[in-house]
This record gives sequence, structure tokens and C-alpha cells, in this order.
Amino acid sequence: MPFRHFDWNVRSCGWHGHATWAPSEPALAERVRVDTVDGEAWRCLRCGSFVPGEPRGRGPAEDAPIVLRGRALRDAFILRLLALERGIRGVLLVALAYGVYRFEGAQDSLQRVFDDYLPRLRPIAEHAGVDLQSTGPVRLIEKALAADPHTLTLVSLGVLAYGALELLEAVGLWLMKRWGEYVAVVGTAVFIPLEVYELLERVTWLRVVALALNVFAVVYILWTKRLFGFRGGREAFEAERHSESLLEVERAAA
Repeated sequence: MPFRHFDWNVRSCGWHGHATWAPSEPALAERVRVDTVDGEAWRCLRCGSFVPGEPRGRGPAEDAPIVLRGRALRDAFILRLLALERGIRGVLLVALAYGVYRFEGAQDSLQRVFDDYLPRLRPIAEHAGVDLQSTGPVRLIEKALAADPHTLTLVSLGVLAYGALELLEAVGLWLMKRWGEYVAVVGTAVFIPLEVYELLERVTWLRVVALALNVFAVVYILWTKRLFGFRGGREAFEAERHSESLLEVERAAA
């Protein structure tokens, strides 16, 4: 299986540095500290290695930072992949909204260009056996040119709002904020019925992948983050994370 032998703890320490903590409890402190030829070394709460030098923090074991390790690091990695996908989609949607807005102002000019060049291309297309008038791009351009300017404005605003929502999801997921997880689940779930309808209308590999990715994102975040009271809700999630601060120190000491 991919990443079966991948050590998420070592990778995180390599990128962000070790997480060392000197507990104020003497018994625990003695178990996570050793003397070396280079001086004292403290055990990393994430990867378990002894790191020479001063610890990053000191205090009671229960106040030790919550260090993501193992499965939690994998979850964070997946959330940030989803955030990256949402960010790219949001930027493209905002650019599309701007394009629709600009198109509205130049609609008459584009109509003249379209009327001028389409007849010139039609003989070439007919010689190649292509009905240019029935092709997808030409039909899409015709619909856009025939659209009412007010309709184009509404389309531009709708696409802009959708792009802003995607960017908001991206920021929340990347920062691993709980509000971002709620926004991502709700914002993604709302559009799943529309994606199912489009897929029933016409099956394409792009639509299948988009639907599968969005369903995975909703189920995954809902399950791992215990949203909407699921699996004990926020209290169970916070209790699990709060207990990890003390447990990580004790695990490192053991």
C-alpha cells in the first residue's frame, strides 16, 4: 500500500523541527532527558529522538503542546491537499467571473467578430466533414452572445460568490480551523446534488472524478473531525486532543 512504511513523524520533524518539552514534574523530566557529550538532550514528543540543546518549552506536562503525530499528521496532510485543490478552483472561478464581466462590456464587438469569421471558417469545416454550426464551442458562444446583459451580470456574480466560497474553504482547511471544516462540508455537500444531476445528464471522466473527490471530502472531514455532533461532536474531539498533550509526554518518557 502507498505510504505503508512512510514515517509521518520524521517527515514533519524534518520540515518543522523537533518538538521538545521539559516537564516540571521531576520524575517525567528525568525520563525524557539524557546527558550527552554535547550537553543535555530532550526527547522529541513527535518522533521520539533525543535532541541536544535547550527544549522548546517548559512547564507542567498537561500544558505541553498538542503535537500531531502518526494518523493526525496524515489527516493534516490530506486536509491541506483538499485546501490546495479548493484554492486552485477558487482562483479559476474568480478569473472566470472576471472574464464574464469583461465579456458583458465587449459583447457587441465580439458579436461582430463572430459574425465576420464564422462564415469564412464554415467552408473549411464542411470540406473536413465537420458541421461547424453544431459543435459545442460554437453553440456555447452563440448562447453567450444571445444572453441578456442582466443575465450575464447575475452569472458573473454567482461565479464570483462560488469562487469566494472555495477560497474561504481553502484558507480554513489549510489553517486546520474548525470553522473551515464546517464551511468545507456544507459548501461541498450543497453542490453534490447538482453534480449528480450533471453526471446523469452526461457522463464524463472529469465529472466522475469531481463528484468522487467531493463525496470523499465530505465523508472524510465529517468522520475525522466529528462535526455536527457526529461521534461525540466537538466535546469528544477536544477531549481527545487535550488528552494528547499529557499522553505525548508520558509516551515519550516511557
